[in-house]
Amino acid sequence: MNQKPSLLIKPMMNDFYPTAVKGHGVYIMDDTGKKYLDGSSGAITASIGHTVPEIITAMKEQADKISFVYRSQFTTEPAEKLAAKLSELVHDNQNFWSFFVNSGSEATETAMKIVIQHWQEQGNYRKNIVLSRWMSYHGITIGALSLSGHIGRRERFVPLLEDYPSVSAPYCYRCPFKQTYPNCGLMCANELEIAIRRVGAENIAAFIAEPIVGAAGGVIVPPAHYYQQIKEICEKHQILFIADEVMTGIGRTGKMFAMEHWGVVPDVIALGKGMSAGYTPIAAVLVSDKVIAPILQGSKSIMSGHTFSANPQSAAVALAVLEFIEKENLVEKSAQNGLYLLEKLKQLAANYPIIGDVRGKGLMIGIEFVKNRITKQTFSRNIGLTNAVIKKARDKGLLVYPASAGNDGMDGDAIIIAPPLVITKKEIDMLLELLEETVSEIQQVLEVNEELH
Repeated sequence: MNQKPSLLIKPMMNDFYPTAVKGHGVYIMDDTGKKYLDGSSGAITASIGHTVPEIITAMKEQADKISFVYRSQFTTEPAEKLAAKLSELVHDNQNFWSFFVNSGSEATETAMKIVIQHWQEQGNYRKNIVLSRWMSYHGITIGALSLSGHIGRRERFVPLLEDYPSVSAPYCYRCPFKQTYPNCGLMCANELEIAIRRVGAENIAAFIAEPIVGAAGGVIVPPAHYYQQIKEICEKHQILFIADEVMTGIGRTGKMFAMEHWGVVPDVIALGKGMSAGYTPIAAVLVSDKVIAPILQGSKSIMSGHTFSANPQSAAVALAVLEFIEKENLVEKSAQNGLYLLEKLKQLAANYPIIGDVRGKGLMIGIEFVKNRITKQTFSRNIGLTNAVIKKARDKGLLVYPASAGNDGMDGDAIIIAPPLVITKKEIDMLLELLEETVSEIQQVLEVNEELH
């Protein structure tokens, strides 16, 4: 019997994708019975693993009650509880209000609208720009893509986008200023001051940044005091600070929010991915009392909304995920197992010259590949090294995530290792074994083809 051709639009329509049929813990099975270790939590999303009974129970219980209401007609207990829980998790002396959306892209775009409205409600209609960094990714919708400094994802749509990326990423491995921390004096942070002067603080509503750069830079971790300096500059110029925690939030980096590593509380937080651990589409914008106060005193309505915003089915599932993360101490486990994984990956890197750098926090770790470890020279884009690593790993039953790297965020190769927070040390050792086999075989091919020197 001939199989009908697929009409599903996939990321690369000429590539083969196995058919997933079941997941359990850190593993996914396809329709041939092959098992894959989910070394990237999908897209850094499935943070509590697959088919967790408590989450499935929460899904069923809420479905038995009601799955959808429209936010302009009703509120619901799950949505109210989820908003209260998220505010509690921020651990600040002010409240954080939740605006629920469906994806990380919608969260960052909504954050952009809220900070602009914050100033409008005070009679300031000039502060409409949201500055951002190069080598960043904030989403694929037009507004979120305007915030993004991911050249590869911008290039097709540049005429439609705003020129928001203005400053360099804190990329210590390839410092754009050719300096070394701490002698650099945090030039990457101080560059924001220069950008503000060029644009004019009177025109800038906010600055947005991923606490740790994800796919656009292969897990770029800023140096100590970087965000303290960023926050001081923002406050000095009356500019709000948005932390895009879509990838880093809810325990991924060994803290509930990655910004905790620097002791800085943003004015606005965007969440997604780990907030529901992939069990349902939901994301959120958390807005501080300070930001929402002018809106409460003015129009009393945020000019944004989506049909499925704050629907009780998704809210109940996300709440169950947060409760599971706390019950199982997964934030602490992320920190502990992250240190173990990072150390083992650095040991592995010492044996393979194509690994130039290993970096990360918690269970979010980047591996950057280089042609020459001394000069940090990148491989030719024609080789397609990142895709080769991903496919080789998948063939061996290991899933890893692609990332950009290099001086301009285009000419380098990197992957992200970010397994579910429930992973055990035994499973980490299996991940490492499969990864080493992958890297070893890729390096051998490169040596045969004389691509290494």
